[in-house]
Amino acid sequence: MKKADIFEFFRRLAEANPAPETELEYGNVYQLLVAVTLSAQATDVGVNKATRRLFQIVKTPQDMLDLGEEGLKEHIKTIGLFNSKAKNVMAMAEILVREHGGEVPADRDALTALPGVGRKTANVVMNCAFGAETFAVDTHIFRVGNRTGLARGKTPLAVEKALDKNVPQPFRVGAHHWLILHGRYVCKARTPECWHCGVVDLCAFKGKVLVKGAKPAAAARGKAAGRNKAKESKA
Repeated sequence: MKKADIFEFFRRLAEANPAPETELEYGNVYQLLVAVTLSAQATDVGVNKATRRLFQIVKTPQDMLDLGEEGLKEHIKTIGLFNSKAKNVMAMAEILVREHGGEVPADRDALTALPGVGRKTANVVMNCAFGAETFAVDTHIFRVGNRTGLARGKTPLAVEKALDKNVPQPFRVGAHHWLILHGRYVCKARTPECWHCGVVDLCAFKGKVLVKGAKPAAAARGKAAGRNKAKESKA
């Protein structure tokens, strides 16, 4: 995607949603860190449902330690991998109290040193809490980056680096929110809803679905090719 197209891509997304933000619910930086940690391999909707009551009583790392691991599990047992996540969240709280005075560090290296915190989680916290120009590459951003040609890469880190190189000002802080929301609600995994996509003309994806109810062109071509090969093998 050309520089001018990238600028226009984000300009349109920004015009449609001037103040994008995470759909995770939280009241402070620590709660954000916990919510993002719990969201791995889980939906934001599911995490929000589990944390609403939890965050009424847990507002600091010390509150989490006071609650205890079993108490935490009772709140998050509807979330996938809740046992291992509970262990990580408790260990994280202990380190934050012991080494950071109960505060969440505004530093990626310090964040990724915490149990259960990977680069993606650290990038989300850095961006949402501290306004850093970071790009948290989840499955949605990985898909959108590669499909559109905005930021191609075979790994999340490669896509992150491509975004860091390609995304211009003044869109760098909000970019990962726009891309996540675009992937979640428009550029969906199985069938992208290109018929109502505001940036469809800038996108390099060859399997565009321009009519509601149709199948991706690439998938249709693949099935046709499969049928042809089957006929050839029978001949």
